[in-house]
Amino acid sequence: MLFVEANGAKIPAIGLGTWELSGRTCARVVEQALRLGYRHIDTAQVYDNEREVGDGLRSSGVRRDDVFVTTKVWTNHFAPHDLERSIKESLVRLRLPAVDLVLLHWPNPHVPLEETLGALAHAKRMGLTRHIGVSNFTVALIEQAASLSSEPLVCNQVEYHPYLDQAKVRAACDQHGMALVAYSPIARGRIKSDQTLVEIGHAHRKTPAQVCLRWLVQQNVSAIPRTSRVERLSENIEIFDFELSEDEMAAIAALASPKGRLTDFGFAPKWD
Repeated sequence: MLFVEANGAKIPAIGLGTWELSGRTCARVVEQALRLGYRHIDTAQVYDNEREVGDGLRSSGVRRDDVFVTTKVWTNHFAPHDLERSIKESLVRLRLPAVDLVLLHWPNPHVPLEETLGALAHAKRMGLTRHIGVSNFTVALIEQAASLSSEPLVCNQVEYHPYLDQAKVRAACDQHGMALVAYSPIARGRIKSDQTLVEIGHAHRKTPAQVCLRWLVQQNVSAIPRTSRVERLSENIEIFDFELSEDEMAAIAALASPKGRLTDFGFAPKWD
């Protein structure tokens, strides 16, 4: 497994996203993923599956220290006391003494960022999490967060796939030593019949999804595809035995379009 290193964190390049996974399915998929060699599991308070993620982790038999576990604090817990309490509640649900990474799930303009980041840094110093970071932050917000945080921020988790150009956000992350972690990395399956990806895949005997994930990993991005199917779990991690050429990388990047974004809620920031 390759790692993306950022501000002291070693984040496995491929992880399992768990959005919309719930109940026994979630626990089973997490367990299977870990048995197949995944070492990075991503959950969030708002996914309402932290308990099942913890169950899957324990059932897998994989040592806790070998797995990078991320959770995310929802925006209604950004007031300082609330943030700390909510992280402790996440740990109770996960049945873990600490996680590897806690992220602010979305920006919340109604609570001063300085206060939220202060509480997040405090949670790290208390040992509730090894690392801290942000999610869905724009370039301006990354700049602001990096200057306000008293502890290093290790990543910005954002939507990223061939149809969405994230060059500006990537550059801002690089400037501050932060990793970019990609959610919806295979554009929720939209890439399956993309002719460019199909053709590149043929050349390497790989699927469009594998080409997509390889494209991200070769940019030093960590990707967290979500699936509930065991055969897909295997497919998504079998991307370390081939390499895309510069021309192939460029051809995939050229698929981006202004309408490429899939995740855009009313409360989202003004995107770059």
